[in-house]
Amino acid sequence: MFKGKLFLLTLILLLLSVVLVACGGNENAETNNEGNTPVEETNEANESDESANDGQVPEKPEELTMWVNDEESQIAAYETIADKFTEEYGIEVTMTPYDMLDQTEGMSLDGPSGQGPDIFFQPHDRMGDIHLQGLAAELELTEDQLDRLSEYNEEAVTSFSYEGIQYGIPAVVETYALFRNTELVPDAPETMDDLMGVARDLTDGDTYGFLMEANNFYFSYPFLTGPGGYVFAQGEDGVYDPEDIGLNSAGAVEGAELIGSWFEEELMPTGIDMDVMNGLFMDGKAGMVVTGPWAIPDYQEALGDNLEISVLPEWDGEVLSSFSGNKGWLVNYYTESEYWATELALYLTNAESSQTYFETAGELPAHTAVEINDEFMSPIFEQTQHAEPMPNIPEMSQVWDPIADAFEFISQGEDPQEVLDEAVQVIRDQIAIMN
Repeated sequence: MFKGKLFLLTLILLLLSVVLVACGGNENAETNNEGNTPVEETNEANESDESANDGQVPEKPEELTMWVNDEESQIAAYETIADKFTEEYGIEVTMTPYDMLDQTEGMSLDGPSGQGPDIFFQPHDRMGDIHLQGLAAELELTEDQLDRLSEYNEEAVTSFSYEGIQYGIPAVVETYALFRNTELVPDAPETMDDLMGVARDLTDGDTYGFLMEANNFYFSYPFLTGPGGYVFAQGEDGVYDPEDIGLNSAGAVEGAELIGSWFEEELMPTGIDMDVMNGLFMDGKAGMVVTGPWAIPDYQEALGDNLEISVLPEWDGEVLSSFSGNKGWLVNYYTESEYWATELALYLTNAESSQTYFETAGELPAHTAVEINDEFMSPIFEQTQHAEPMPNIPEMSQVWDPIADAFEFISQGEDPQEVLDEAVQVIRDQIAIMN
């Protein structure tokens, strides 16, 4: 009798477990991998992206939000542009001033809670951190959006990708160029040989033909890459290989030997920095310097009509590639309006908007169709077409100090090959520790 009851109890428990598993299976079918978001809701969130990829424009949101860098001129420019976007598309745009360098911390807190903006503004060299934190949406651009993006500076576009994933739309490109005192150097040197000839002819006592902050890798980069050096190798998709470092390659060493000759021939004073260079140039004691647009107001006041700017000279028939720092718009990973947020980013940076932005904020655009009718900014804009973005991978942070130390030793007469070999080994060791 007892055995019969035990069998009946076991059978009942078995039936109950089947029912519970079936219920549990239905519940899991309604949730995503994290078990906290209904699949139906996820599907609805993805419908807009799928319809966009199918050529169907998703329904417009009533409002889009954006965090704008907390600079008065930039805010004013984007207010004008955002109003035009609203007029054209009927979507209200709400702007919040927010310091660009603080936005990633804000996004990490506000994004997951749904309090973040639809788009936010960042420098390209933060892409590695943004990728690792999962703050930006992986852009699934339509053919029409890709066509429009093809009109932008190609290097600037690539700088907002990471591991082959496009995360952002570039807005601004900043780089440097060659500034001249035309009283001393009437014509821009076309080649490095021309530049070196002027430097040797003019340098006498406390007057110099050519000066730059040679120990600063940001400015010395073109003279290493001109003969074939590189920081990290890049694939065709723009992905960097941090294991392939070219700062002690034959090309980099050739460039470093040139920089060393500037000090060996006393064409530059040892220990030159930006303050010394600026002082000599504004006092009429330097014919040419390498610097960026931030120096224009002071230089113009000091030199007046004698100030001119040109692109960097050529090395083997190619204009030297300066380093560039780019800024652009990223779409919040958690936005419910990815398509329209992307449309807003493209609108803020199109040719017409970029023209407005330059005229109001004074920063050079990433869109190549903009006309820069400014005698000083126009040649710098031309140089941006030859600029290469600073690598946006975290490993780049381990490059600056060892290479700065290397240039210091090279300026003191140390052998460039040996010094760069040691610097690259330090970089490799530091990257290994970091990873």
